[in-house]
Amino acid sequence: MQKETVQQLEQRAAELKAGLATVGNMRPGSLVERYRRCGKPGCRCAQPGDPGHGPSWSLTHSVSGKTETKIIPQDAVEETQEQIATYKRFRDQVHALVEASEKLCDARLRGSRATSEEEAEKKGFRRAFKARSGRKSKRS
Repeated sequence: MQKETVQQLEQRAAELKAGLATVGNMRPGSLVERYRRCGKPGCRCAQPGDPGHGPSWSLTHSVSGKTETKIIPQDAVEETQEQIATYKRFRDQVHALVEASEKLCDARLRGSRATSEEEAEKKGFRRAFKARSGRKSKRS
């Protein structure tokens, strides 16, 4: 695996940031198709093998550690599926951007460290502090 240059990493990060700017409407969660039984003994849903009334669609996702459920109307199911897919793409793009940014930060750090080491070799070793002469204790 070859290491990417700082310029390549900057380009990758810029492309990912530009991609995030074009994200459309999104929502997290899972869309579930549900059927239910009404409980009336004479209803068709009470017959063996009948799937029940439905489908009805529920969108569930976690909010502050609790599951939130919303009923989605039949005519909004396709749009909701697109919004969920957009959210998943957005999430993947954010993870990719963080990864690229982390690599870029590491590459810049390696570059500045290499530059510092080169300068230290050119100038020779220098002390970071000045040695003090020993002071006599006043307690003697």
